[in-house]
Amino acid sequence: MIRVLARVVKAGHAEGEALVSLQPISFFGGVDPDTGLVVDPGHPLEGQCVAGRVLVFPTGKGSTVGSYVLYRLARNSLAPAAIVNAEADPVIAVGAVIAEIPMVDQVEISRIRNGDRVEVREGEVVIHGGEEG
Repeated sequence: MIRVLARVVKAGHAEGEALVSLQPISFFGGVDPDTGLVVDPGHPLEGQCVAGRVLVFPTGKGSTVGSYVLYRLARNSLAPAAIVNAEADPVIAVGAVIAEIPMVDQVEISRIRNGDRVEVREGEVVIHGGEEG
């Protein structure tokens, strides 16, 4: 188990299986709000579902409409359980706030692997299944 301090963007407590990308994500046009699937062609997470996962990625990119895509995902019960970023992007931060998705940043995301059990609680990220070091 690894514990990592983080900056709180949207307070809350959530846990789930990590879905990790080392590339930024655009929610507008990149994630389908009706299915929760990453649909951005060529993105490493293309075809993966974000629903109920702890979504880990460096930062957001793209249109301000991305905030509303996060909100629609939440309304459709397809939102990530939590979001962990290296550096919060205003679009993703606003989306997390309006969709009530716990979000933290200032995390060395390379420490988290796909499939790790990750818990986000306030200013801490707990990685279960990660390797020490």
